Amino acid sequence: MQILRGFHHPQIARACALTIGNFDGVHRGHQAMLALLNSEARHRGVPSCVLTFEPHPRDYFAAVHRKPELAPARIATLRDKLTELARCGVDQCVILKFDARLSGQFPEAFIEDVLVKGLGARYVLVGDDFRFGARRAGDYAMLDSAGSRYGFDVARMNSYEVHGLRVSSSAVRDALGRGDMAGAAALIGRPYSISGHVVHGRKLGRELGFKTLNQRFAHWKPAASGIFAVRVHGLDERPLEGVANLGVRPSLDPRDANGGRVLLETHCLQWPAHLGHEGAYGKIVRVELLHKLHDELRYDGLEALKAGIARDCDAARAFFASTHAETRRQTTRDRI
Repeated sequence: MQILRGFHHPQIARACALTIGNFDGVHRGHQAMLALLNSEARHRGVPSCVLTFEPHPRDYFAAVHRKPELAPARIATLRDKLTELARCGVDQCVILKFDARLSGQFPEAFIEDVLVKGLGARYVLVGDDFRFGARRAGDYAMLDSAGSRYGFDVARMNSYEVHGLRVSSSAVRDALGRGDMAGAAALIGRPYSISGHVVHGRKLGRELGFKTLNQRFAHWKPAASGIFAVRVHGLDERPLEGVANLGVRPSLDPRDANGGRVLLETHCLQWPAHLGHEGAYGKIVRVELLHKLHDELRYDGLEALKAGIARDCDAARAFFASTHAETRRQTTRDRI
């Protein structure tokens, strides 16, 4: 997938089938929309294109109005969003910086400058609640009318439902906020995961006897937080089971190497011997958060923290043991 920041690039396609949105989490509703987009693109002989925004528009307005509570919890980092868009077969993703200029652009100007002149849209697919332009004044009817004038087709996709529940980024955030990892996985069609480079920390895990893989979550407000049983991909031939802390580590000094940042700290229950002490730094790993054990806790001292981590490891082992037992029972039933 070609990734472009802005549309003023010589390599950008000058005709495309386009959809527009934030696509946080790339859930099953997004996936259905992208499948339709790809089909329409092939029918027209043009590349499929996703137009998305960074930061999230609600992040921008929360900062402008100094009301951080207005910012939505972030499901996925930009890296993970782009990875999932590529996995869905999208040919091109254009990332627009959401700033004062873009937020103040009237809908008619957005259509002419971005959709027509910038991207050469031949087909535009939007969701049933799509709004755009300054003060969200643009809607489907305006877009459809403009398509007739400028020569592009416009289509609207209805909501996607799973067991009677409308699939949306808000629903995914709600499930993650409750620690309902199975519910979140049902909405996004895969286990919830976070990927990124392994970065250096204080090396405190070595002192405690629990080495960790540290990954930064590049947003201050993750949709999920707490302690999780996880599965790690990218370190060994097979996924590794582990336990992870996603959050701000309330028991540690805020002035540490990653102070003030949201981190995903993962301890593999069986550390691969071939990595040694330094083998994971710089590697890109993907961590699936399968089951929430509890919220972050504040421990009174390092010994209490060490004991708490040991309990979390035992709880994670128990979770995986029960999961493996259920898998064996299911396999036995399938054979009968």
